[in-house]
Amino acid sequence: MKTFTTATLLATVGMFGLAGCASTGTITPQYVPPSTYQSYDCQALSQEYNRVNRYVQAARNEQSTLSASGVGVGISAGRWGISPNISFGVGKSNDTKARDAKLSRLYGENDAIVQSARIQRCSFVNGIKIYGE
Repeated sequence: MKTFTTATLLATVGMFGLAGCASTGTITPQYVPPSTYQSYDCQALSQEYNRVNRYVQAARNEQSTLSASGVGVGISAGRWGISPNISFGVGKSNDTKARDAKLSRLYGENDAIVQSARIQRCSFVNGIKIYGE
């Protein structure tokens, strides 16, 4: 019974994956009005769409950088007596708020470009979905 449930779940996920929905993960796109791009022709919209998607890929691939999280100075007592110690806290930063904000803006721009291109009936947007479709 468990195998059937897993297979059904995988088939359902596969069907949604093939539908071509705009995937933004857990990040909701910021609203950008399509009128921002109303002066662009289809060629310019296509170039802008490609440019924004390059930025999206770069932002998705950003890695957390090392960041100092503190310096500790103290005294420790051990087998050899009392001695001073200094410790540096260095680790990976888990703060992804800036990256998520950038992706939210880029997803909003992407949606606005697609909507503007649909209004102008540009062929490059055939089959491209926006957030929520």
